[in-house]
Amino acid sequence: MTTSYNQPNASLPGQTMGLAPQRTIADQVFDRLQQQILTLDLPPNSRISETEIARQMGVSRQPVREAFKRLARLGFLWIRPQSGTTVSLISEAAVLRARFIRTALEQHTCRTACAMAGGAGLARLAELIEAQKAAVAAQNRDLFHALDDAFHREICVLAGAGYVWDLINESKAHMDRIRMLSLSASSQQLALKEHIQIFDAITQADAEAAAAAMNRHLSRILVLIEEIKSVNHGWFTDLAP
Repeated sequence: MTTSYNQPNASLPGQTMGLAPQRTIADQVFDRLQQQILTLDLPPNSRISETEIARQMGVSRQPVREAFKRLARLGFLWIRPQSGTTVSLISEAAVLRARFIRTALEQHTCRTACAMAGGAGLARLAELIEAQKAAVAAQNRDLFHALDDAFHREICVLAGAGYVWDLINESKAHMDRIRMLSLSASSQQLALKEHIQIFDAITQADAEAAAAAMNRHLSRILVLIEEIKSVNHGWFTDLAP
């Protein structure tokens, strides 16, 4: 499999472009491998090697080794000296832990956003909703996934707590593996409907309705886990990473 590692980052509606901190080669390898794991280009139990990844990316083995160690600490790789490195199974415990953290933080940011929402912030959320509608119509799963994240991030920004998204982003990666498995056309339409409910509640400054809508939205993953396990049961483990 040949993969391009030099694609520019496109800005999304509601997302401003700025000077990003310089990324090391190890950071770039980490980002690319994590993305391939989350999107299931590297499904659970896939074997990967430092030598092959280094060859594909045109880098030395040292940054690849560093990226492997980071991914292993996060529970995405299993490194076994005697048998090689494989992509980990999906940890149901890690998904549920991430969902708990996200729900607690995002319910609070929804409530706060209701008290602080101004015209410009609501306009950015509305723009993201329209972009999601277009992504659903185009059946563009990857774009919808990115816009989904942008919508949740913008609520944090609207609440004056953009840094909360950094915390959420660190913990939600295990949830993302489930999300990518479940992003069918009907699932995208349901997620969009739930986003609209959250947006409407924030627009109306109804803090409790916004928090409840966010809770329903993030709790849907509990159903998705069972649905996906029934088809791909071999991809899951009950063990925490």
